[in-house]
Amino acid sequence: MIFCAALSFGIAACAVAPGMRMPASATLPTGSSDAQGQQADLQIPIIDINTALIRKLHDNADQTSVDQTRELSGQPGPYTLGPGDVLQITVWDHPELAAALGAQNQGNARPYDPAQGFVVDNSGNIQFPYAGSIHVTGLRVEQAQQAVYVELSKIFIKPQLTVRVASFRAKQIYVDGEVHTPGAVPVNDIPLTLYEAINRAGGFSTTADQSRMILVRNGVSYRLNLSRMLESDQNPSNILLKSGDLLRVVSRDDNGVYVMGEVNRPVTAVPMKSGKLTLSDALSQAGSLNTASADAAQLYVIRGSLNSQPEVFHLDAHSPVSMILANQFELQPKDVVYVDGNGLVRFSRVLSLLLPAINAGLTTAIVTK
Repeated sequence: MIFCAALSFGIAACAVAPGMRMPASATLPTGSSDAQGQQADLQIPIIDINTALIRKLHDNADQTSVDQTRELSGQPGPYTLGPGDVLQITVWDHPELAAALGAQNQGNARPYDPAQGFVVDNSGNIQFPYAGSIHVTGLRVEQAQQAVYVELSKIFIKPQLTVRVASFRAKQIYVDGEVHTPGAVPVNDIPLTLYEAINRAGGFSTTADQSRMILVRNGVSYRLNLSRMLESDQNPSNILLKSGDLLRVVSRDDNGVYVMGEVNRPVTAVPMKSGKLTLSDALSQAGSLNTASADAAQLYVIRGSLNSQPEVFHLDAHSPVSMILANQFELQPKDVVYVDGNGLVRFSRVLSLLLPAINAGLTTAIVTK
């Protein structure tokens, strides 16, 4: 009797043996938000990976990239002066005014020291000999030159002068993450596009993920996919950065994909330098399927497992043709790739659950006898 009970318990364990195939839809228990704490079932359909699905996902990603590029694009305008900018003002035939620029030992100058010239103060003014205080904030360089000319004309007859920006310090953006020289990048008279900002920051490092850059502007985050832009014939130079923007280039190591199950080497797959990572790329980094234990017909991609609406995609990889789909199916950060075991593996695992119960039953039967 005891042996039969133990055997019945072992057979019941088959219902929850690991490695069993997923049904057409999975049901996960999740806590509801009501005050009584009742449990609600979340139905997760399993979507087959086919050509139509890949085309739909690709088109959605392209449309998102186009919408963001359009929102961030704009026509560059002329540079306008602001507090902190340093102007170099030269009045010809009046060498005595050159002393007003001040003397500076360039050999001991620090990178953050202002250049030699007239600094625009917090009120937007510069102080120039004979002319006094001149308001220049918001003016273009040629407009500032005209303003200085008007004031000097009260003292000199038709003064000849030139005005140029010696140091751009009023406006800047910040580039952080996987670039060679992260930090503040000044905005000058050259339009600061996405490409220009990356170049001024020293370019991408070897660990940069070019497909998942983050631009923060006025408290709103924009996800920029440089690889997708180039694939869809969008010019990244159309994206103009503005003063105060933060551009972060994340690391590829932060956007890995977990590959587990019946593979030769379970691993966290890292995207390529372009930021792309397909299903076949991930399987390749995991050493491919384990031919002795894997069921190629049961290959799953679990996406958004921490979100309220996770998705599960299924691929029957028995046919070599299906690997074409795997090479076109792009993975996203934190996806889980799971390869189920074949029938022999499942039987072995079930047997490993049965044997302890059977042995215990036999031992009990012998002792009671």
